Amino acid sequence: MNRLTKIFDRLDSNSDNALMMKVRDGDLDKLGLLFERYNRRLFGFFYRLTHRRDISEDLVQGVFERILKYRESYKGDGAFSTWIFQIARNLHIDYYRKYSKTDTEDDFSDWDSLEADDSEIKLKSEDERNRLLLKRALDQLDEEKKQTLILSRFEGFKYKEIAEIMDCTESAVKVRVFRGINELKEIVSDLKKEEEL
Repeated sequence: MNRLTKIFDRLDSNSDNALMMKVRDGDLDKLGLLFERYNRRLFGFFYRLTHRRDISEDLVQGVFERILKYRESYKGDGAFSTWIFQIARNLHIDYYRKYSKTDTEDDFSDWDSLEADDSEIKLKSEDERNRLLLKRALDQLDEEKKQTLILSRFEGFKYKEIAEIMDCTESAVKVRVFRGINELKEIVSDLKKEEEL
């Protein structure tokens, strides 16, 4: 974040960073505004990872519980969205380690309704079949590639922001996206061939 953006953020008392600074300083009512701004987007992120509505809702709540618990550690250095998605990613890792893939998934296929309104880049499907193929293909990727593609393509984060969220280099993110997209293409192609048999 450049210096000018930081100055404007401080001037804008309703920016995410300014609201979180107020939460950090004890004005807990402001957390409700942040929840309103981010709960749908976080739900979409978790749902794409877990395919369970109930678990996704619980994980969203968990993010805000962690924010409340660790609010005093918030520094406001970078973008709030990056910080909150770092928490979300870490919470999902904790969940994934604890429960792995033992949970069954919901039968919910309206992924377009989960896409964030402000996403710059979105994976679009032409019909229900393609959406389901994409979902099945994403599920076959390893967790890092899957999370990277979801953050990039569905949540609209830039590579630099994803690098901050995932605690890696920007070039590592680019490689994961490149490899993930290539793997997705192969998997989708294989799935289409299977359907034709």
